[in-house]
Amino acid sequence: MTAAKRVNLASGLYFIATPIGTARDITLRALDILTSADVLAAEDTRTLRRLMDIHGIALEGRPMVAYHDHNGASARPRLLKALAEGKSVAYASEAGTPLVADPGYQLGRSVTEEGFMVTAAPGPSAVLAALSVSGLATDAFFFAGFAPTSKGQRQSFLRGLAEVPGTLVFYESPKRVHKMLGDLVEVYGEERKAVIARELTKKFEEVRRGSLAALVEELDGVTLKGEVVVLVARGEASTFDEKDTDILLKEAMASGSLKDAVAQVVATTGQPRRQVYQAALRLEKEGK
Repeated sequence: MTAAKRVNLASGLYFIATPIGTARDITLRALDILTSADVLAAEDTRTLRRLMDIHGIALEGRPMVAYHDHNGASARPRLLKALAEGKSVAYASEAGTPLVADPGYQLGRSVTEEGFMVTAAPGPSAVLAALSVSGLATDAFFFAGFAPTSKGQRQSFLRGLAEVPGTLVFYESPKRVHKMLGDLVEVYGEERKAVIARELTKKFEEVRRGSLAALVEELDGVTLKGEVVVLVARGEASTFDEKDTDILLKEAMASGSLKDAVAQVVATTGQPRRQVYQAALRLEKEGK
């Protein structure tokens, strides 16, 4: 017997957070909304139907509209029309919270611009679940979504986040997570603490913690599967200015190669490797 009950919903758009793994993570309020809404919309209607079946919620002839990034322009008018007629519309992304790296932003904006009510039934979120189990600081964090797929763009993207005063949270494909870690080492240094959280709330949930260098070594040759969240600890404010870095580089370069000098200064200062490497190239050029 379902725990859901039919309730009177005011006209408006209801964003519903759905489980990221375990079906029982759905909230009772979300079940009530799914039971009662006049119109149901979903990023993947098959996934929503499956969730409703698990919890014993019948569709009962109500319309179910597919709404995702590829058909938003054509699907939004239908949902806006339903709201104009005084109906209640529930929207669920495939997993987790709508709008958090999932569709729904354009829908929510359009609905608010038309003056209709928008509310949320909060619940599961891979971002918050990962932060909870990471062991990293949670007083301030920045969700950066998916990093670009090409190496150059990804490193530029990461450099742009270097000064964020909080834990960084990324979603990543298991096929690209090794490359992502390699770029994180290059941009943030080997010692920065990080966490790889995989398949959260599911049977094979796994959380790996350590320095970026340790995680690269630990995952070498390991094939990961499932949904992956990458978290990186906030960087410590550098106490080394450009002049200090130059002095250290000159000393190191006097007794070794440029590559070894860069590695030594990165290890000493904790500065991003690329930044130190560029400084070494400048000094080498000035010395010629």
